[in-house]
Amino acid sequence: MALSLILICSVWINAKPTNTDLKLRYIQPASKWLEALPIGNGSLGGMIFGGVEQEHIQFNEESLITGTTQTVGYYQPFGDVYLDFPGLKAESYTRELDLNEGIHQVSFSSNGVNYQRECFASYPDKVIVLHLTASEKGMISGKIRLTDAHQAAISVSGNKITASGKLAENQMEYESQIQVLNKGGKLISDTSGIEVQGATEVTVFLVAGTSFLNDHRKDFKGEHPHAAMTKRLEEATVKSFKQLRKNHVADYQELFNRVSLNLGIAPNQSTIERLNANKQGAKDPALEALLFQYGRYLLISSSRPGSLPANLQGIWNYEIKPAWYSQYTTNINIEMNYWPAEPTALSECHMPLFDWMENFAAVQKKSTDPKLQTKRGWICYSTNNIMGGPSTWGIHRPGSAWLSQHFWEHYAFTGDKQFLKTRAYPMLKDVSGYWEDHLIESKDGKLITPDGWSPEHGPDGTEGDRTPYPGVSYDQQIVYDLFSNCIEASEVLDEDKEFRNYLKAKRDSLLGPQIGKWGQLQEWMEDVDDPNNKHRHNSHLFAVHPGRQITPLTTPDWAKAAMVSLNARGDVSTGWSTAWKMNLFARLGQGNRSYDLIRQLFRQCIVENLFDTHPPFQMDGNFGYTAGIAEMLLQSHIKEGNHYILQLLPALPDAWKDGEVKGLRARGGFVVDMKWANGKLVECKVKSLLGNELKVNYHGKTITMNTIAGKGYQIDPTKLTL
Repeated sequence: MALSLILICSVWINAKPTNTDLKLRYIQPASKWLEALPIGNGSLGGMIFGGVEQEHIQFNEESLITGTTQTVGYYQPFGDVYLDFPGLKAESYTRELDLNEGIHQVSFSSNGVNYQRECFASYPDKVIVLHLTASEKGMISGKIRLTDAHQAAISVSGNKITASGKLAENQMEYESQIQVLNKGGKLISDTSGIEVQGATEVTVFLVAGTSFLNDHRKDFKGEHPHAAMTKRLEEATVKSFKQLRKNHVADYQELFNRVSLNLGIAPNQSTIERLNANKQGAKDPALEALLFQYGRYLLISSSRPGSLPANLQGIWNYEIKPAWYSQYTTNINIEMNYWPAEPTALSECHMPLFDWMENFAAVQKKSTDPKLQTKRGWICYSTNNIMGGPSTWGIHRPGSAWLSQHFWEHYAFTGDKQFLKTRAYPMLKDVSGYWEDHLIESKDGKLITPDGWSPEHGPDGTEGDRTPYPGVSYDQQIVYDLFSNCIEASEVLDEDKEFRNYLKAKRDSLLGPQIGKWGQLQEWMEDVDDPNNKHRHNSHLFAVHPGRQITPLTTPDWAKAAMVSLNARGDVSTGWSTAWKMNLFARLGQGNRSYDLIRQLFRQCIVENLFDTHPPFQMDGNFGYTAGIAEMLLQSHIKEGNHYILQLLPALPDAWKDGEVKGLRARGGFVVDMKWANGKLVECKVKSLLGNELKVNYHGKTITMNTIAGKGYQIDPTKLTL
């Protein structure tokens, strides 16, 4: 079918999406940790309480853990910064986290003086900056203190405080430093901290680091962080606050401003008021859009090039023994953290996962643990730390295969053939080797995994059942996805034809999805699924999302069976599970069902600062929610020939009658802007980044055209309606 398209002028091609009114707003300070607001630069994170008489920043650094390559350990809190201002009594208090700029702000008046505090975590300058100002000269007086969560030695010298220590469990060395600069007044230091007297402006700089080195070849051991932290402070403190702020905002917005989502006007209420009204049934689509962008903010803040991947809590943690170690669990949690990276235009934030995985693979291959021994490839335990150290709770054989999917997805969205050749394909081929060796033939002549698991229960619903079962759907679907990605990578690179054909034969011999006696997509090879099973994991639906083996367009019978299974599981669940179901219903074209899950998430799983809870708090639910919104608006996982089909508004719910999204990414290298009214697409613009063939599907109609790399195209919606 001919496609009516207009080449868009360069003004649109170069324009960036705009985001409006994206602030978390509060009218009182945080009284507990889950009311505090997060900032982060990928590796250094802070939770800001916004107190008046006492400001409090609890901070973390990504690598401070008690584990080793042999034991998982726990992700640790680093320390706290306190600023004491006795006698201040606030009027007209506001506390905000501005997602447009990535800046935390506190404003209030006291005795006729207006005070403002701004805080951000700068990626370009590698430092947390807190800037305090008063509307009248000489009105800032107080005490600044640094404490350590592990009894480190703390020293004060001039305008600097240093906390330096070593973890007893693994001898990891660590250090934090703060430096205080003042305009007006004076600074007086003693062993308890730094006192500010009569200043008009105060700037506090915070840095923190450890001796961890992200390199398995050096056993992850680097230099003591003192020299690096000192240098970092020296370089930051010679810059003006204005310059530091400018550097931060420019760097942050280059990522954040790539995508905008407008679902309506926000009410003039605090975030708490909006949450409470939402739980009582009020409709607030702008809050749903805010949570979408919050997920992007959190990923930018906890995963940047050169850092470690976001862990179970991003980078924010105040507990010595956080739930599930606050590390990397491979039966969905770390993977879910990165679902929004590519579709919401944050490819750079995906890179720490690849760096960690390559180190992780090397550690698993060197392990002397009998359970990890393989002829080829590698496998892992369910939960692991930054060094690859396991929790030993249980082997999760498909973990490496699921993780390797992210290598392929990065290529699918970006078209980076160098990445595919040097990193993605070697990883996919290596992991495929394990499954080539491990699969066995069933009595029916199908290839099955002999010792599978469906996280995290057994056929009778027993929680935590790790009994091995043959041909478990979860394993089968992940292996199918792995082989498919490896085959396609080989085709793109035009390498290993003989191996590719061999792997195709293996894939085609796999036991595929099966439909059971009550119409369900079977979770187990035997038809024993319990229709009353409400378990939080949807493991047997991997092939729907994040896999691509089952879709309503290509495998309608399996898709229908997946719906039966999903409905049987029920909507009420934990935070991350609710977010996964959002994605699953979106892939099945069920926008209103996805929206039901959004409402469910807000009712039960979102706390005061918009963090998601399992419970307790886990970041994967936030990331999964953001990915789910993207899936509702744009999908591109289905291929026709060698090209992906862009499905426009495939799961738009009735609740979002009017809206606009800009900057979403699609596989094949496309940037998509859409506007809809009355539930119908009224405008669509697509920019081709790679010059691939463009296939667009809307309401069952598909249109195709050739594109030129770097050019934009406007699609006539009248050609895409029934």
